[in-house]
Amino acid sequence: MKIEYTLESHPRRDVKTEIVSPQSTVRRRPPRVTCLLALAHRFEQLVRTGEVKDYADLARLGRVSRARVSQLLKLLTLAPSIQEQILDLPPRQPGEKPITERHLRTVLGEPRWDRQRILFNRMWRG
Repeated sequence: MKIEYTLESHPRRDVKTEIVSPQSTVRRRPPRVTCLLALAHRFEQLVRTGEVKDYADLARLGRVSRARVSQLLKLLTLAPSIQEQILDLPPRQPGEKPITERHLRTVLGEPRWDRQRILFNRMWRG
């Protein structure tokens, strides 16, 4: 027994098909100090609403020391205008010097908001 049939042939392509990847977009993250300040506000909210018993419980859950949680929460003692400025910081450009939490410690040592603003402005300008 003999079976015959014809297969449709596709024309051969002369040009190779190349996969072109889309242009890579670099997603810039907010500065670390901005994220830490937002995290401090979130920690405060968790304790106030009773979702977490206390700051020591936060430290245990986050697997960090209680001292580190205290350092983060101290950011909440910054003058509201400074906090707003930090939360509105644009993503850092390559080569630009970042503001870090460590830089803010001198400002955090000052209890008066008017003096904090002076110290922050000096630090900001360089």
